[in-house]
Amino acid sequence: MTTERLVIVGGDAAGMSAASQARRTKGRDELEIVAFERGHFSSYSACGIPYWVAGDVEGPDRLIARSPEEHRARDIDLRMRTEVTELDLAGGRVRSLDLESGTESWTGFDKLVIATGARPVRPALPGIDAPGVHGVQTLDDGRALLDSLSRARGRRAVVIGAGYIGVEMAEALLRRGFEVTVVDRSEQPMSTLDPDMGRLVHEAMTSMGITVVTGAAVTGVLTDDGGAVRAVATQDAEYPADVVVLGIGVEPETTLARAAGLPLGDHGGLLTDLSMRVRGRDAVWAGGDCVEVLDLVSGRERHIALGTHANKHGQIIGANAAGGYGTFPGVVGTAVSKVCDLEIARTGLREKDARAVGLKYVTATVESTSRAGYFPGAAPMTVKMLAEYRTGRLLGVQIVGREGAAKRVDIAAVALTASMTVEAMTALDLGYAPPFSPVWDPVLVAARKAVAAVRALS
Repeated sequence: MTTERLVIVGGDAAGMSAASQARRTKGRDELEIVAFERGHFSSYSACGIPYWVAGDVEGPDRLIARSPEEHRARDIDLRMRTEVTELDLAGGRVRSLDLESGTESWTGFDKLVIATGARPVRPALPGIDAPGVHGVQTLDDGRALLDSLSRARGRRAVVIGAGYIGVEMAEALLRRGFEVTVVDRSEQPMSTLDPDMGRLVHEAMTSMGITVVTGAAVTGVLTDDGGAVRAVATQDAEYPADVVVLGIGVEPETTLARAAGLPLGDHGGLLTDLSMRVRGRDAVWAGGDCVEVLDLVSGRERHIALGTHANKHGQIIGANAAGGYGTFPGVVGTAVSKVCDLEIARTGLREKDARAVGLKYVTATVESTSRAGYFPGAAPMTVKMLAEYRTGRLLGVQIVGREGAAKRVDIAAVALTASMTVEAMTALDLGYAPPFSPVWDPVLVAARKAVAAVRALS
């Protein structure tokens, strides 16, 4: 019997899910699995880092799903603090560097998985690499930020960017007792929402004591004579800072893939087929935050960095690499977040997304409550819905509200995946009782209003 070797580059969600699934499918005598991870941790929840920083979660151990020792106990050769520096696809091998000893070596493979994740966007600005400026993508990043917060001379923090990471880190820093300013170049925070919904987030963050500066591009990070951060500068103002957090977003980490000549999409992510195999390569798979995936609503490729997708990718890759079969059909772009008690959710297309792919649409926005209006604890929420002109096909939903708002987006996510019309949605048999919902759930109220808008233009 010939033993094949599966080499995995990246030891987090996609990579180690692939390793675990491959091991469940084939034993060590049939498949040797070698995984490389340059950091100190494996199989962890990067999404939990803001909550670790805020103090909700003790970390980093609580954020680790499976330790290196647990993986090794399952016959997975996981090599920590080892960075892959080159992919030799023609030779069937990878070059790696032991970051502790400085030793380089080559490892051959029969099959390769690229799960290199994403990196925080770090614009080329003066002072961006100064001590006290932090990206937040790995547990190592979280630990460095907490160390910086504990050493900060003052209690002023500036978050550059107001996307998911930005607003979550703004809350974390606020709860740490810092005076928080969020600076973003967009018209409103949360550019993953339409501006009218982002305005609701802006108003809520301001009411929480967070200073939100929009329409302002950062021109640099200013430092004192000792090189420490002292402020963030825009064209019109300076915002004092003892610590700076980058919340601009992330981009696919595909440096190795690019150097190896593998196909990349418009967003810089690796392109794969439905089996997560890299296009044009029989024995190379890729998954997680380093790939682009099909948007089922727009029909185009997009980059979405989420642990839910990464784990699914990994399971599919592991099964296929070990001789099984699985596919990943695509996504609808569902995401939820929070800042203090404000819940934020979206799925599907924004207005500008629909315009970009040439779709005509109508919109419907409603204000409702999370429970029956007379029931204690009923909290307000705003739901915005996009539907295709004439056909009434659901295109997207955005929700901003208080407790009980965000997870309602799952109703829309299922409807989008099933290509439902807004009219069909109005007949959905959703659960109802006064402690959980009004008689007409807010999502269905929005669907009814969208149906009226479609009919008015037909």
